[in-house]
Amino acid sequence: MIMKNLSKTYDPKEFEDRLYAMWEESGSFHSDVDPDRKPFTIVMPPPNITGKLHMGHALDQTLQDVLIRYKRMRGYNALWIPGSDHASIATEVKVANRLRDEEGLEKEDLGREAFLERVWDWKREFGGTITRQCRKLGDSCDWSRERFTMDEGCSKAVRAFFVRLYNRGLIYRGKRLINWCPSCKTSLSDAEVEHEDKQGEYWYFRYPAAEEGGKDIVVATSRPETMFGDVAIAVPENDPRYKDMVGQKVVLPLVGREIPIVEDPYPDPEKGTGAVKITPAHDPNDFEVGQRHDLEVLSCINEDATMNELAGKYAGMDRYECRKQWVADLEAAGYLVKVENMTIPAGTCYRCHTVIEPMLSEQWFVKMEELAKPALEAAEKGDLEFVPDRFVKIYNHWLEDIRDWCISRQLWWGHRIPAWYCDECGETIVSEEDPTVCPKCGSKHLHQDEDVLDTWFSSALWPFSTLGWPEETPELKYYYPTDVLVTGYDIIFFWVVRMVFSALEETDQVPFKYVYLHGLVRDSQGRKMSKSLGNGIDPLEEIDRFGADALRFMLSNGITPGNDMRYQESKILSARNFANKLWNASRFVIMNLQDEEGNFLPMADGEGMGLARTADFSGIALKDEDKWMISRLNDAVQYVTSAIDNFDLALASQRVYDLIWNEFCDWYIEFVKKRLWSDDEEDKAVVRFVLVMVLKEELKLLHPFMPFITEEIWDFLPHADAEKEGCRNEYLISAKWPEFSESRCFSEEEQIVNMAMEAITAIRNARAEAEAAPSRSLTAVIQADGEDLDRIRSGERYIRDLANLSDMTFINGGQEGPEDAVSKVIAGAQIFIPMADLVDFEEEYQRLSKEKKRLEGEVARAEKKLANQGFLAKAPESVVNEEKEKKVRYEEMLRNVSEQLQTVAEKIQK
Repeated sequence: MIMKNLSKTYDPKEFEDRLYAMWEESGSFHSDVDPDRKPFTIVMPPPNITGKLHMGHALDQTLQDVLIRYKRMRGYNALWIPGSDHASIATEVKVANRLRDEEGLEKEDLGREAFLERVWDWKREFGGTITRQCRKLGDSCDWSRERFTMDEGCSKAVRAFFVRLYNRGLIYRGKRLINWCPSCKTSLSDAEVEHEDKQGEYWYFRYPAAEEGGKDIVVATSRPETMFGDVAIAVPENDPRYKDMVGQKVVLPLVGREIPIVEDPYPDPEKGTGAVKITPAHDPNDFEVGQRHDLEVLSCINEDATMNELAGKYAGMDRYECRKQWVADLEAAGYLVKVENMTIPAGTCYRCHTVIEPMLSEQWFVKMEELAKPALEAAEKGDLEFVPDRFVKIYNHWLEDIRDWCISRQLWWGHRIPAWYCDECGETIVSEEDPTVCPKCGSKHLHQDEDVLDTWFSSALWPFSTLGWPEETPELKYYYPTDVLVTGYDIIFFWVVRMVFSALEETDQVPFKYVYLHGLVRDSQGRKMSKSLGNGIDPLEEIDRFGADALRFMLSNGITPGNDMRYQESKILSARNFANKLWNASRFVIMNLQDEEGNFLPMADGEGMGLARTADFSGIALKDEDKWMISRLNDAVQYVTSAIDNFDLALASQRVYDLIWNEFCDWYIEFVKKRLWSDDEEDKAVVRFVLVMVLKEELKLLHPFMPFITEEIWDFLPHADAEKEGCRNEYLISAKWPEFSESRCFSEEEQIVNMAMEAITAIRNARAEAEAAPSRSLTAVIQADGEDLDRIRSGERYIRDLANLSDMTFINGGQEGPEDAVSKVIAGAQIFIPMADLVDFEEEYQRLSKEKKRLEGEVARAEKKLANQGFLAKAPESVVNEEKEKKVRYEEMLRNVSEQLQTVAEKIQK
């Protein structure tokens, strides 16, 4: 067989795109139902169609791909389902902005149907962008199964889920306080509200008593603009300050409306004055107080965050403009008592970061109390496990404190709520199919609810809707439940919890066994990457600069479960250097496998393919270094396998790195170079066999992390047929994962070679400390006893060759080591290197003599300067002192050099 060699330089641009196309075209990513094989399934957290690959995506998908490639090589029928999310709010905003910027139109100018056509055009234009970017990263998804949260199958699942929950009484429509985004002009669930601490003010206002003889009350608020909706003042229960005021009425300043003082458990007696104003239409806690006391609900703010007619002369003003003017008017009228600056918690929209406005609105809700219980039990029983397990506390806390989920959104893009209203009798019809007549009165005059469902309502079904639910498909039966969800810890509330309770409700099974939560990729200063800071890193640009493998290895090597990582260019450079090291080492191996015509040379396995005929290599004349390398490989196989199984991907990748860079490249290849270039053809065949076998196994271990370079090198190595190699085809992506074997543990040979390596390192260090050239041949005396002496004797040839020793002698512990020698201690032995070997005393004498002459000149110059009365009189004191310090320093250096010169002279005389 004619061989070819790797190019001289490592350039990932030459092969990454080509290899990805090869994998995809060959069906390497595809998985079909196969009852004879065990499945392993991951569903990709669907990125938004509006976005492009960012560093968080790159991390998330790299970790998933490591797991899926590993399991595929372990023989599992591995399926990774890709997809994208329609992202109601983000997509509608982008399309509406484009319409406004390019055509000067609002979406209402087009109408719902025409606007939705524009959104579908957007999806067709940009929806594939992120999937193309996923391919650049190396994602081995089954693209034939790609899904979209608004495709026909997912839409059918959403309708079925909504109708089933409605029929069970778990979905209802009601008027409740919700989170409203004035910018996106839609309701938000609690999970979609981000909580930020902002610097603000607390205003203390006096509410005068309504009747003569009554007491005024002072109330603190951070939102004075909502005072127009005040319906009561609440005071703490049994608070002696307000005991006589409960039941009294006070007057809303400047407005003149009378409101009662009520006693309630909600007010905190330690906060402010202890008394709080109650505005049920604009605060969730106030709403609950209002329900308990049967208070009126008055809204004073419009959906666009302007004040309504209840605000009187302030109607039409922006809420913050109103606040400014309203406070000024209250102060002028004598109602402002004081102002405090403090940190105020604020809720903001997770998409546009506008401060949300709590608002009373008629919306659709999911009752959560009943759905939350099975989800809590799943974690408690261990059916659902978190990696790391500390996140189960956050999961439990959110479920234990959960409120009903507002699922309707005032948008056009999304799954439209499957509810219709009869124009004649007002009947509500909830149905999976579009109804044509009212079941109550028979009228055909029906209209569908205008709202769409929360995006998370559809993505909550992702693990099973992507497999065909609500139909009992073969894929659902075979691949579900999925095995692991990989996602960031920041969307436990958004997505993880909802998938779990939805799956338990509809399938009676958890959607996945494990939830592997990773942290965020932050910038080098530890800041979250964002557009506003301008500190985002585009992974596509990094791939263009360094290659996908370098980016993947840096991400998987730098992360630990649940913890954030900092992106530093030095780390990706290190990963790129690792790839280059592997490339050059592989090139060396491949070049030494062929004759002058490029044909394979014989190997000790008898097949010329680097295949071990037996687990213990019987019949192959392995030397100690060969067994050491095989044993270190065997250890790495066990370690890496265990680490990946436990989701410790950073530990796994680091062990592969150490195996390839340190043990294989830096040591084994150096050990065997002399053998490769010898005249012993039989031994050379052994070396070639071990080099190929070990390199193949290393490529397998590294493949999940760095798939492109490993596949490219694999193609240049000699192989038997796929079946004999344990592959489903000739590609590395389908190769059989290495297995640990006790018969490949060569502990005694490991100890011999390890001791030799320690000795070589110690001698090299001594050489470097003495600044002796690497080409300078040394001698060494090694002192050891018993087994240690036997082992280091066995490693003599390695030490001689790699430490450049012309002679080695061995002594036991009872014998004296040589005098005038550098001593280095290693485990089990002490090494003595004569100083005469390390230092050329004649050259050293000449060097020290020159240095002595130079220092004598410096001392003389300093003495002369300090003896100059003109200098002493005119120069600043600091300059004079500096010159004195120089003289002292030069005198000390001169004494040291003189002593060294004397010592060297004595050694020359000896």
